[in-house]
Amino acid sequence: MGGRQQLAGLLLLLFMLWVLEQPLWPAALALALRWLLGDPTCCILLGLAVLVRPWLSPWMPHWVSLAVAAIALMLLPPRPPPGLRWLPSDISYVLKATYLNLRVRRRFNRQPPDTFVDSFERQAQVHPGHVSLVWTGPGACSITFSELDARVCQAAWTLKDHLGSSTGLIAGEPVALLVLASHTIPGLSLWLGLAKLGCPVAWINPQIRGLPLVHSVLASGAKVLLVDPDLQENLEEVLPKLQAENVHCFYFSPSSPTPGVGALGAALDTASSKPVPADLRAKITRKSPAVYIYTSGTTGLPKPAIVTHEKVLQISQMLPLCGVTPDDVVYVVLPLHHTMGLILGLLGCLELGATCVLVPKFSASSFWSDCRQHGVTVILYVGEVLRYLCNVPQQPDDKIHSVRLAIGNGLRANVWKTLQQRFGPIRIWEAYGSTEGNAGFINYPGHCGAVGKTNCFLRMLAPFELVQFDTEAAEPVRDKQGFCIPVKPGKAGLLLTKVLRHNPFLGYRGPKEQSERKLVRHVRQEGDIYYNTGDVLIMDQEGFLYFQDRLGDTFRWKGENVSTREVEGVLNLVDFLQEVNVYGVPVPGCEGKIGMAAVKLAPGRTFNGQELYQHARAWLPTYATPHFIRIQDTLDITSTFKLKKSQLAQEGFNVGIIGDPLFILDNQAQAFRPLTADMFRAVCEGTWKL
Repeated sequence: MGGRQQLAGLLLLLFMLWVLEQPLWPAALALALRWLLGDPTCCILLGLAVLVRPWLSPWMPHWVSLAVAAIALMLLPPRPPPGLRWLPSDISYVLKATYLNLRVRRRFNRQPPDTFVDSFERQAQVHPGHVSLVWTGPGACSITFSELDARVCQAAWTLKDHLGSSTGLIAGEPVALLVLASHTIPGLSLWLGLAKLGCPVAWINPQIRGLPLVHSVLASGAKVLLVDPDLQENLEEVLPKLQAENVHCFYFSPSSPTPGVGALGAALDTASSKPVPADLRAKITRKSPAVYIYTSGTTGLPKPAIVTHEKVLQISQMLPLCGVTPDDVVYVVLPLHHTMGLILGLLGCLELGATCVLVPKFSASSFWSDCRQHGVTVILYVGEVLRYLCNVPQQPDDKIHSVRLAIGNGLRANVWKTLQQRFGPIRIWEAYGSTEGNAGFINYPGHCGAVGKTNCFLRMLAPFELVQFDTEAAEPVRDKQGFCIPVKPGKAGLLLTKVLRHNPFLGYRGPKEQSERKLVRHVRQEGDIYYNTGDVLIMDQEGFLYFQDRLGDTFRWKGENVSTREVEGVLNLVDFLQEVNVYGVPVPGCEGKIGMAAVKLAPGRTFNGQELYQHARAWLPTYATPHFIRIQDTLDITSTFKLKKSQLAQEGFNVGIIGDPLFILDNQAQAFRPLTADMFRAVCEGTWKL
């Protein structure tokens, strides 16, 4: 008899007891004794009960109840299910998450809908003097909710009056924003000002330039680009292409050094700070785009993932879900073109009424002194951030701080343990998810090393599957009926999350084909649709999930997704390279994988490490620049004419097993230098700075 049949039979017997009005407690007591004390002790107690039966007869239950108790002991396992001990935390988490989600839905059932802009304005009215932002960069300052709202209103009126007349900007149309960390406060004011006008904003990574920058602006559908004045060189090298597409560019500085580019600074300083009428954004619905966050994905150039107003609120609710309160001070070192920094960190604080400490650049040496200075109680992280903190030499005051919570993703188990041993009992909330994904996980019990946990309740609300996969094809493996094959607990599987009406996949702005490529159909039955995360996870018997790897042409380094196709496209512009194959390789002691490129030289050409270094630095973000180069006579391809990467990735940059010439990126020499055995050893030991 299978497990389901056994459970059905037991439930039928219990129902029979209830109908006969017989007590259920003997079955529950017998089962509890067996699970808590084990079979031998349980048998001894039952034997003693038989011996003293004459004295217990007045309290002895009916023989029917005793029979059901005996059957329950035979049908149920001798030990409780592994996940049963987490039942209280499972129920508590599900109830709290459901409550927060229903609260978001109620807000959008109002007319007009209650968006993050409305909650920010409420905070400015109810707590005008409460500090909303603390900026630690150049011109360090603190800004209250009322002061920030005044700046945002000035930005909104400037954008409405100035851009509306010169570019025809109307509510609902996207605007692209290019901001360096040094100008975070002006950039945030512009973003929130546009939100008051009902305009979604495309936050573009300020490190990209050239073709990826042009593509990012055009892919957003924006006809207006607001640019940090310090990014003048980046803008000017692509300005003709943007102007050819009728994109209007503006610096948010008092003047413009670039012909054809406007300046908003003077207008921003003199604009009115009167409230912006809510009817300017009256057409917003729960499905309206609020922001576009770019992701490399697995298909090359950055793609603008659609983040709706409803999803913005759902993500920002993670702070109260993890126990953050309005009295907390949240430390954010993550870039604002990321979901974690912008929506979870900044918007989560504005929504909740907590104080957000914004840091222009992560510094492991000043991290804890900043936390002490500003009374930080909550920190946001990606795995690398906490690893850097643990690598700093120990200090006597390591445990002298007020940080009680750490929320983020990508934390390895060894760093988790080291962090808590060294810096005290900080409660860690590890999470898993992606900007464009339709589901995620949170490790709410705080189980070391897991990226999340599921249970029967969550799985009903947001179904998912871990299935067998083909590493080379980066696709699920199917059975004879054409369905995907689930993996058993403890086995690695490709994560697919089911697309439902209440759990939609929003995809990317632009051609439907690029969103369609992320979907898998007929996974468990005909007609079902799942989102392919591209990530390989393992789930144990208790429902904890552990991240293993990422499939496809994307790897993760320094907390960023790197598209191999994008890097290949940039390196292919170098005239002495004929073919390029980019992939990620692991480095001992480091999170994620670092970029490496196998290249084939053009006929008659030689490798120029200095020229390649200059080209890569000019056209690629730091995190996407390959650190190792391998020169090959030919680049192997698969039967479907795809470059083979798996074998190259396994060999890595090991000079002991690779006969091909190897080069390493050397920032001091500003060139790619030949990789020696001593350099290889230094990289593996962590003494070579990557």
